[in-house]
Amino acid sequence: MGSVRLQGVTKQFGPALVLSGVDLELHTGQIVALVGANGVGKTTLLRLIAGQLTPDTGTVTRSKGLEVGYLPQEPDLRTGQTLREAVAEAFTELMAMEARLLRLSEEVAAAHDDPRLDGLLSQYDRLRARFEAAGGYRFEQRLDEVLGGLGFTPADASLPVSALSGGQKCRAALARLLLQERQFLLLDEPTNHLDIDAVRWLEKFLAGHHGGALIVSHDRYLLDRLAERTLECVAGGVVAYAGNYSAYVEARELRRLTQRRQYEKDQAFIARELDYIARHGAAKRPKQAHGRRTRLERRLEAGELTTEKPAEQRTLSMRFAPPPRPATSGRELVRLEGLRKAYGPKELFANLDLTVHAGQRLGITGPNGTGKTTLLRILLGQVPADAGSVYLNPAARVGYFAQEPEQLDLERTIVAEIIAVRPDLLERDARNVAAGFLFTGEDPFKKLGQLSGGEQSRLRFMKLILSAPELLILDEPTNHLDIPSREALEAALRDFPGTVIAVSHDRYFLDRIVDRLLVIRPGQARLFTGNYTTYIEQVEREKAEALAAAAESSPPARGTPAQRARAPKAATSPQPASPLARLKLDQLEAYISEREERLAALHERFGDAEVYRAPEKITRLRAEFERLQEELATAEAEWIRRVDRA
Repeated sequence: MGSVRLQGVTKQFGPALVLSGVDLELHTGQIVALVGANGVGKTTLLRLIAGQLTPDTGTVTRSKGLEVGYLPQEPDLRTGQTLREAVAEAFTELMAMEARLLRLSEEVAAAHDDPRLDGLLSQYDRLRARFEAAGGYRFEQRLDEVLGGLGFTPADASLPVSALSGGQKCRAALARLLLQERQFLLLDEPTNHLDIDAVRWLEKFLAGHHGGALIVSHDRYLLDRLAERTLECVAGGVVAYAGNYSAYVEARELRRLTQRRQYEKDQAFIARELDYIARHGAAKRPKQAHGRRTRLERRLEAGELTTEKPAEQRTLSMRFAPPPRPATSGRELVRLEGLRKAYGPKELFANLDLTVHAGQRLGITGPNGTGKTTLLRILLGQVPADAGSVYLNPAARVGYFAQEPEQLDLERTIVAEIIAVRPDLLERDARNVAAGFLFTGEDPFKKLGQLSGGEQSRLRFMKLILSAPELLILDEPTNHLDIPSREALEAALRDFPGTVIAVSHDRYFLDRIVDRLLVIRPGQARLFTGNYTTYIEQVEREKAEALAAAAESSPPARGTPAQRARAPKAATSPQPASPLARLKLDQLEAYISEREERLAALHERFGDAEVYRAPEKITRLRAEFERLQEELATAEAEWIRRVDRA
């Protein structure tokens, strides 16, 4: 089992101490989550393990031969390549072996009676065996599978890298890393830019990964499903917890509570001792007072007593004010009937019916490009529908959080933006509101153009809350938020007395917030009762029922299990007799021998130089090879049937 070990690792950037005295051991047989607020050193830790940074003090060691793959948040792809070529760099070694096989085949073809021929053939056979063992004849298939799983279409493969969006480049880099099959993976936000289907595919891929991984991610659902251990970066150090993300949250809160109680207990003890020493030091019991002082000082020097108050993590203080008037439960707020929308030949949805009543929590999810944001914009009257009717209760005060940031006056300060939404607030009040959203000190007087993406998201939520909506329409509200901010948002939404309609790929968010889920896929929109996990359980149950129904409709198998295993599958309806059934036994044996010889000859052709100069020939060759394998299997099954019967 391979391992990575950090001993006494410290890393500093200028005056900022990021990591201090970190001791950590990771193993290839375990998937580990790495969590913590933004800026506490998670990426720095990954880069130290990857060898991209060196520690100021301490050591980072890896087992001999351990192959580590690193996915940064902003990967660098070489221009001048297509998407497929960039991802295929994962197979550099295989392609080099393939090129060597091609050269050897050319040398063999040219050798004829050359005494070197036997040596060349031997080299060729050994290299071909290595090539096959490494999956050389399957790497194109694997490439297509991973590209498809991460949401790329066949047409995307020919796109130049220079034409890819930032999100596409991140997905391409992830595809390349997964195909490299490294023993230990370092993944920094791998689910960024993935839709919900691609995240599920990645989750299954990593669950089947035979090595280890250290994953930084805001996708708490993925961390719950995969992680066996959780590391928290905090205050320059790393604290380890057993279990997945949810287990970590429970253990973290218990740890913090224990630390606070221990601090209060120790402070009370110190206060009592100092009070005794002060009262008796110079009067009645000087010896006892001196002894207590000595023991107290000894315990303080040994670190047995907690003298520093445990740091309280700053978190967002989100809380939606009650709407101007109480929501009437069950009042109809939204009604869609027969809704249809298409862009050119691409139909997003058709005949969509949906009703939302006051107090309900509706989630909307599905792959990218299926019209989720478009549906919200139709509801808000920003985009017209092609057919159907839309009703939005005019009496409902609506708060909308768009996926793309709204146009802001970049010269306006945060305080000025707050007062623009709530003119009744004084500057002092506006600063207090800003502090609840972690804008403290001089931050409230920052210009909006100076804010990061995460800060702009916090500002937009602040404005949304100040508007006191009755109906919240949210489009990917957890984008750009770290985990503590997501937790604060979820807590606020759970307490929100109004109605919520939220588009999201965040499965953890959907589990905690919604009670109905609209799943939009190409050509289909289905409404499920419950949250995301309920939806997955229902889909899996439907699949199992369909498989069971298909099995029940098949006729019962006859014979022993061994006979059933080697016999051809029985047809569900009468079929014409196979041509092989009309052959005599010696003719059938000749047929089998002929197929075996043809397969052997085709196998040899996989190394021909002429074949590898023309990819279309490889495709035809592979198809013919698979067809002959099927024919041979059928013939052998027929031969076994006759021998058993005899």
